[in-house]
Amino acid sequence: MLTTGVDLVELKRVERLVHRYGERFLQRVYTPAEVLYCRGRVAELAARFAAKEAVSKALGVGMRMMASDGIGWRDVEVLPDGRGKPHIYLHGRAAERAAELGLDEWAISLSHTAEMAIAFVVAQ
Repeated sequence: MLTTGVDLVELKRVERLVHRYGERFLQRVYTPAEVLYCRGRVAELAARFAAKEAVSKALGVGMRMMASDGIGWRDVEVLPDGRGKPHIYLHGRAAERAAELGLDEWAISLSHTAEMAIAFVVAQ
């Protein structure tokens, strides 16, 4: 099975959430390693926000807040390797859903402009 997911996020949206909810937002959506890596950089946070949505689409479910069978924000973790290439790590319900679908290979591309961040995911 081959599946894809893509998501586009406005940086201002993530910036507003960070300013309004601060640590509560960061702890709800991102893993500690993601927070450490992003160091408050809104573009990096937005790209990972988009990545989590894109992975949920590739898995054929939504985020738990919108769908009872969805995945949690922290079930998807996106961290770079030694050269900066992003990699997807699945936990909890996301890992279970991937196993149900037989998905064990993941690729992701992240990009952003001054206004938008995008994530594109492919899995098989």
